[in-house]
Amino acid sequence: MEENGPVPAGAMMELMDDGSDTGPLLPLPAAARDTLEWQATIEKVILTVVQIRFCQTCTFDTDPAGASEATGFVVDAERGYILTNRHVVGAGPFWGYCIFDNHEECDVHPVYRDPVHDFGFLRFDPKAIKYMPVTSLDLQPEHARVGVEIRVVGNDAGEKLSILSGVISRLDRNAPEYGEGYCDFNTNYIQAAAAASGGSSGSPVVNIDGYAVALQAGGRSDGAATDYFLPLNRPARSLECLRKAEPITRGTIQVSWTLKAFDECRRLGLSSETEAVIRQTMPKETSILAADIILPEGPADGKIEPGDVLIRVNGELLTQFIRLEEILDAHVGDKVTLTVQRNGEDVEVELEVGDLHDITPDRFVTVSGGSFHNLSYQQARACVLPVKGVYMCEAGSSFRLDGSGGGCIILSVDQKETPTLDAFVDVVKAIPDRARIIVTWRQLDDVHSVHTSFVHLDRHWVNRMRMAVRNDETGVWDYTDFPDAPPPVPPVPQRANFIQLNSGKYGAAADLIRSFVRVTCVIPVQIDGFPRPQKTGYGLVVDAERGLVVVSRAIVPFDLCDITVTVADSIQVDGRVQFLHPLQNYAIISYDPSLVLAPVQSARLSQEMIKLGADTIFIGFNQNLRVTAANTTVTDITTVTIPASSIAPRYRAINVDAITVDTSLAPQCGSGVLVAQDGTVEALWLTYTGDRHPSTRREMDYHLALATPTLLPVIEQLQKGKTTKPRILSMEFQVIQMSQARVLGVSENWLQKVEADNAERHQLFMVHKLFCGHEHPLQERDVLLSLNGKTITRVSDLDVMYDQEVLDTVIIREGKEMQLDVPTASTADLETDHVVIFCGALLHRPHFAVRQQVGKIHSEVYVSGRTRGSPAYQYNLVQTSFILAVNGVATTDLPSFVKEVIEIPDNTYFRLKVISYDNVPFVVTMKKNDHYFPLLEFIRDPNEPMGWKRQTYENGRLSTGVTLLPEAMETGTPMDSNEQME
Repeated sequence: MEENGPVPAGAMMELMDDGSDTGPLLPLPAAARDTLEWQATIEKVILTVVQIRFCQTCTFDTDPAGASEATGFVVDAERGYILTNRHVVGAGPFWGYCIFDNHEECDVHPVYRDPVHDFGFLRFDPKAIKYMPVTSLDLQPEHARVGVEIRVVGNDAGEKLSILSGVISRLDRNAPEYGEGYCDFNTNYIQAAAAASGGSSGSPVVNIDGYAVALQAGGRSDGAATDYFLPLNRPARSLECLRKAEPITRGTIQVSWTLKAFDECRRLGLSSETEAVIRQTMPKETSILAADIILPEGPADGKIEPGDVLIRVNGELLTQFIRLEEILDAHVGDKVTLTVQRNGEDVEVELEVGDLHDITPDRFVTVSGGSFHNLSYQQARACVLPVKGVYMCEAGSSFRLDGSGGGCIILSVDQKETPTLDAFVDVVKAIPDRARIIVTWRQLDDVHSVHTSFVHLDRHWVNRMRMAVRNDETGVWDYTDFPDAPPPVPPVPQRANFIQLNSGKYGAAADLIRSFVRVTCVIPVQIDGFPRPQKTGYGLVVDAERGLVVVSRAIVPFDLCDITVTVADSIQVDGRVQFLHPLQNYAIISYDPSLVLAPVQSARLSQEMIKLGADTIFIGFNQNLRVTAANTTVTDITTVTIPASSIAPRYRAINVDAITVDTSLAPQCGSGVLVAQDGTVEALWLTYTGDRHPSTRREMDYHLALATPTLLPVIEQLQKGKTTKPRILSMEFQVIQMSQARVLGVSENWLQKVEADNAERHQLFMVHKLFCGHEHPLQERDVLLSLNGKTITRVSDLDVMYDQEVLDTVIIREGKEMQLDVPTASTADLETDHVVIFCGALLHRPHFAVRQQVGKIHSEVYVSGRTRGSPAYQYNLVQTSFILAVNGVATTDLPSFVKEVIEIPDNTYFRLKVISYDNVPFVVTMKKNDHYFPLLEFIRDPNEPMGWKRQTYENGRLSTGVTLLPEAMETGTPMDSNEQME
């Protein structure tokens, strides 16, 4: 090659700073040239890509409430339109923001979500982005071809920006099935191997020219690097309609079609002559459309059959989804003519084209803890049902229908049919508060069974019945409140008789059946870490004249609840909490005995402790709430330690002797008694709330007996009309044996006293844990010897503390005997009496279980739970943490916290100084949302009918009424399919 000869084709020239020519460079390899082109393309693309962080604030249609993140990209910089997935925009209320490449963030709101296909549009204010130019991507669906190299640019696996490469391998894949929930259909999908994962939903799929050729939508969850992209034909058309402010028409004949190869279509009845015409006219086609699902009572019902092969629409030969949808969208409200082949013969049908938007719900009503809307096309298609009926998308409070958890169709309420949402509203709004009604319903996936539930309608804790209607102009759902419910109908006395037990077998104990009543506790707000929103069990009537009933605290955990007492399985009356024992796992409730015309009998309680090895009769109620009985023997009486919850502290019994018996019925029964032959009740058989099982995640309960003598002083006080608040030693004890006591320094003299005092069990008690919030002269590992001169060898010996302010105490500490005056602690303020729900976080004072387990109470503002889809959930204000300050202002208690947060303007950020359960300090920044999550307060007030006063703040002002949030839940349901949305 000559020095100054011609430059070879493809060579590059490099100029020195002085402009001199250094001569030709060797040609770059093709891969390097591609890399440079891709780099230039990506640099432009990333300016349009945004990370979307959002909440779906409540369960609606196929979308559960929750918080997540995804990707979108700007498709109109001037108007602020962002294209993303429909499963991101969601069918229901949406609240979120987007983050641009330079980390500027701005609010977004939905303006369109497609009724069927997995795309939707969000809108932002372009003027809010001040430090970078806002650019957009062009949608070019025609550039998606097999073999085209692509890049997926988005928020992959939660990273703000990831760039994944791949090659388009298919254009004719049917829409992926994701299992339960939203699924796309009636469209082809593009397939490639890019190995995208969670958070990449809504990412642009771009070619080397910088055009968006597809929309990332999903992929496989079984490890295969397979991704599914939505073609952009329909999003491009919808975008043009938005730009022109024209309605986005969407037509349907309520038929789901699938692409099938010609070979399979021949087996379905496609004639060889028709196949030849199609192949000759469209030589590149390898598949055509066949009918898959035809919805009952839809336009095509009885005219199109599964397996029909679509040939023509309005006389036009047609093989693909895109053209079919174009025709349907252009003929909403008109008729179209379809030609299908069935068994080798042409069949021509004329069908009315319906409006997809009409069968896509855009409103819902909330009442008595449940949320309801008209059944959607999505749900109807999934179960092949007519698109009609009232769908309960979220269950709660009164509408927790036999554990259905939502997902059912309401057929009738109060014996009146409810075929539409408007009919449902008309029926429910006329029902008085506290009415007991019948609801018939059907599970969505079970067309064969109709269920009947008996509902106690709550319109007092949740006294607003609200209609929410989607507003695509503002992006929020507008609320309209219905009038308050009619007042409760005054109860009247009712008559009933009890069943009978075999008196010949169980003697006088058989009459005790007249002392049992069924107790149902419905909890509107799950405070104190209580794991369940509703519990049912049996209680024992201890004073029929006054209507006093003893029941487990696993059934009635606190007084923020509705209690129903059912007598003789017939008469239902309201109950009210009278006493909650802080340590021994029982509550005493009352009902109005004047309303009960039944031979209720007061149980006779033993004043003597039941003995180890004693014969007794076990009477219990099993999981089906049926009575069972057996003669048995007391096998053990021991001080038990119920495991503390490792997830969220909740009430547990401590410093209590538990009794076990030798019968296989005992583990099956959550309520009952141990009773002597003469009918004297010797112990209560109770359910004790435990921890959640580490592998099954199910709540674990324990069934043990509590001797009756410990109840007598409390019952006597209540019978006198006195309020009793026992005093306690604020510590947990553990049993030690004599060999351990020797090691700890207990003298021979004390050991002999123990042996003389308790011949059945030689034991002492050591301080295991001191509770927070009290000064303690005792220390952990102190051995307790006596209280007020009484040697302490049984848990029942500790009962002396209940009415004493100071106890003369003898202990062993570090091998030395000491005598101390130990003050007891009041329980007057032990129970939760003030609850705040703010931005979806459930707040109250650290309850007793927290004080039992932690070493220090950092604040009186404790995060007990949080609601899915709320700001607290999105910004990760974790449960079991303590809030110390708001925007730098200390908030040591709930009143000071409320004072600060009500001043924060809506939709603005604020700071929370927080410390975790494990003493780790951190800061949470959170955006306030008054529209979906107003501040609510519940304050105990004995003058209120329910014993609690409710307050709601909206825009910093006290308003009327209250809307409760769903129970704080953080568990999700994984998809069973191998395909997943991203």
